[in-house]
Amino acid sequence: MQPRLKEIIHKEINPSLKEKFGYKNLYMGPKIEKIVLNMGLGLDGNDSKIVNSCLEDLASITGQKPVITKFRKSIANFKTRKNTNSGLKVTLRKNKMYEFVDRLVNIALPRIKDFRGLNSNGFDKFGNYTFGIKEQIVFPEVNFDKVDKIRGLDITIVIKSINKDHSFELLKKLNFPFNEKGGN
Repeated sequence: MQPRLKEIIHKEINPSLKEKFGYKNLYMGPKIEKIVLNMGLGLDGNDSKIVNSCLEDLASITGQKPVITKFRKSIANFKTRKNTNSGLKVTLRKNKMYEFVDRLVNIALPRIKDFRGLNSNGFDKFGNYTFGIKEQIVFPEVNFDKVDKIRGLDITIVIKSINKDHSFELLKKLNFPFNEKGGN
């Protein structure tokens, strides 16, 4: 079964973007290619219990097993050693990506306390959008009682588009809650 958000994109959002920006066909419009979630562990990367609990949390949030990332070189000031655990990473594509965006916008972001909207300055020159969440417990899949420490997530939405204005418009149509005071 096709995700609800994927159908909305194909039936409503792509035609409206084609009309707004004057594309010759629907395939010229912006398209979400993948979503990358990253959770840094810091000094807790050496503790296997903490790594396993973070693995379970990220796997329940995304529905996919995370990859453990490692430090590439030792840096004494940051107390890092080469090939020790630095964080966790998940890359979502296709249907899981659309289901995650749907849950993120409709369930997780409204649960953030004192939430005033996403910053619209998070776009890079290619049109990709990156933002951070300070607490992983805003996702309903995470059991609040089992969480030992509240951790943050970095979420990068990789968008294939002509420029960042087209990407911004796509995310606005997907009901991303941007704050209006910042310009892009």
